[in-house]
Amino acid sequence: MEVEVGNLLNKHKLMIAVAESATGGLISHLITNVPGSSDYFKGSIIAYSNAIKMNILGVKQSTLEEYGAVSRQTAEEMAVGVKRLMNADIALATTGSAGPSAMPGKPVGLVYIALASEHGTRAQEFVFHGNRDENKKAFSRAALAMLKEELDSWR
Repeated sequence: MEVEVGNLLNKHKLMIAVAESATGGLISHLITNVPGSSDYFKGSIIAYSNAIKMNILGVKQSTLEEYGAVSRQTAEEMAVGVKRLMNADIALATTGSAGPSAMPGKPVGLVYIALASEHGTRAQEFVFHGNRDENKKAFSRAALAMLKEELDSWR
């Protein structure tokens, strides 16, 4: 999947940036495993703490207070923030609960994946049912699939 995404980013001459919370850098790892990824990968921020989400990515404190760190709204603000910060054409962001502990109203395996581009910002909710490692891998695959779907629509 990361090779296909890289080919599409090259085809469209796009630079990508990533903000990762729930995936802890795994998306960036997958992208940079592809030789030549420096042609389209700007970089990433692993924003595990709310302070980094706010102070680096520009997530509003009111968003975190009202919706929580694991929310569609936070994911969208993370994606917009990393896109702006790295002057990228397109950005991905993840925030979720990989496990093993659940938060009230936020089950283990819940992730929000956001994508920001010139076409706007959108987020999707997914729920997976693995252990921590399996969930992080599933979150990352879902993010790359979401990116591929978006890029495929740009034909």
